[in-house]
Amino acid sequence: MQIVGYETGDAGILLSEAGEAGGTPHDHVGTVESVPLDPGTELSYRLGDRHCAGVVTDGGHRPCDAADAPHCPAHASTWICARCTGTCLKDEMDCFDDHAVYLAAFAPDTFKVGVTKEWRLETRLREQGADRGAHVRTVANGRIAREIEAELAAEIPDRVRIPEKRAGLARPVDETAWGALLDDFDPVETLAFDYGLALDERPVAETLATGRVRGTKGRLLVLDHGGSTYAVDLRELVGHEVLEGGTDRRLQSSLGAFG
Repeated sequence: MQIVGYETGDAGILLSEAGEAGGTPHDHVGTVESVPLDPGTELSYRLGDRHCAGVVTDGGHRPCDAADAPHCPAHASTWICARCTGTCLKDEMDCFDDHAVYLAAFAPDTFKVGVTKEWRLETRLREQGADRGAHVRTVANGRIAREIEAELAAEIPDRVRIPEKRAGLARPVDETAWGALLDDFDPVETLAFDYGLALDERPVAETLATGRVRGTKGRLLVLDHGGSTYAVDLRELVGHEVLEGGTDRRLQSSLGAFG
């Protein structure tokens, strides 16, 4: 089996048997199984070699042997709208829904600006693992939203890296800093999120798929294993071949494991 993707909405990892040794030949499309990452779920997979995850479509998974991971150049894709700053990069503009310009906070004091379709605002914030959100503008289409985002990005970052998000686990939001940022706006609404992780200390950064799921926060998977708690970037799992049965690697333990 190979981990070929992940989902952050209804959290899960995508597994496929296509292309594995003795499995579906590489010129066939294999079926994809979604393994849920609900709190309390026990994962027991041992990570093997990592290579391109191929491509997953509505019809299934087409594997790839290229060494690049998680995807080789032929199977890498970039959402073109993510690069938009108000000048459409498509052949024809198609983002005519109402869009929200928002601010997001990641504990303790990392903030970003972003845009999304208005009806997806809460979902988008949860997908990113935001601790706080503020809907600051509603505009008629994506072009206008991207123009505003580009202007605000001169002062407020428009992306937050996974190490920054991981560093904020088990820490509260600096409400004073968040409030000071919002003082420059008149939010339509503000939102607060609780991912139910109940962490007393920051989890250890690790790449594994063994343990009891504590929960997910964006694309961070939090697992309890061997008396320690680990934070796994789901993207770092993609491309790994896996075998059933827990990891046999020696892992760094959290300080709490020795209490």
